[in-house]
Amino acid sequence: MIIDTLANLGKYVAMNPLFQDVVDYINSNDLASMPSGKILIKGDDLYANFTVAKGKTKAEAKLESHDMMIDIQIPFNVPESMGYTPRADLPKQPYNAEKDITFYDGLAQQYITIQPGMFVIFFPQDAHAPCISEAPEIQKVIFKVKY
Repeated sequence: MIIDTLANLGKYVAMNPLFQDVVDYINSNDLASMPSGKILIKGDDLYANFTVAKGKTKAEAKLESHDMMIDIQIPFNVPESMGYTPRADLPKQPYNAEKDITFYDGLAQQYITIQPGMFVIFFPQDAHAPCISEAPEIQKVIFKVKY
């Protein structure tokens, strides 16, 4: 997991060849004004899900992980808290290959808060519980990057 400000996202491009495409997309678009929906940037290897998510409590937010994709999550309008647990600390659960997701029961080990202007990167080893907020809605983008 990586947490940082958007101004520093370019420092992480060496970690994955598609990260540069994410930086270029962010630099050439007004993310907060994008309509909800999926935008293909490099086909199934890199796309952006623009969404308005319902704010959840810690108990409502389910831990999840992905085998094939890295998440780069960026909130626009309000701070968003997210749970984090190393996947190695969780019991094996059924994997949905079609949706590239595994869900886990229980609360996360730790919680972080991402402010607008920041991002978090979750790798396949990072189970995460997004969308925790007292705000009724979180406007955000999730870049899905092939691992």
